[in-house]
Amino acid sequence: MPKLQPKLSSLRRVCPVNNERVFESRRFHVERRSFEHGGRMHTHDIVVHPGAAVVLPFLDDGRIVLIRNYRVAVGDALLEVPAGTLDPSELSAECAARELTEETGYRAGRVEPLLSIYSTPGIMTERMYIFTARDLITGQRSLDDGEQIELAPLLYADALAAISDGRIVDGKTIVALLYYDRFARGGKQ
Repeated sequence: MPKLQPKLSSLRRVCPVNNERVFESRRFHVERRSFEHGGRMHTHDIVVHPGAAVVLPFLDDGRIVLIRNYRVAVGDALLEVPAGTLDPSELSAECAARELTEETGYRAGRVEPLLSIYSTPGIMTERMYIFTARDLITGQRSLDDGEQIELAPLLYADALAAISDGRIVDGKTIVALLYYDRFARGGKQ
């Protein structure tokens, strides 16, 4: 079967006519962007986020280090991979290593890029950089004020089952686990 060539997009880049900062927080801000398209003015509110690093950590015994993280926004503890917001001028790999240590206590001997994704491109600029971490060394956790996190290591097969049965509902965790399983690991058991 011949390989299909990607169709060049007929969509054109839209340049904002006006940007107004309407909200500022510690980790992100909201811009109201106005632009012209099709002879009409349109306005979108966009969450401008510095990005985040996500880490899929592997223990030597075959388990992966997941965390149970209480998320105020959803009012529940979610089963997730460690992750966090990039600090100003911080490289994504540095952030991944830092967040792994802060949230789990593990330090990684190796941190390697897996993929990057836009988390919610319809409303925000956040790009998530997903890494694997190996050769983990146990250490001390250093949780941020207000964080409630428990360690929840699982065998890889059990983590995949947790996606299937609805115990894992966090998007970045689902992407990291399934992408790794399909493209890096090749679906091996």
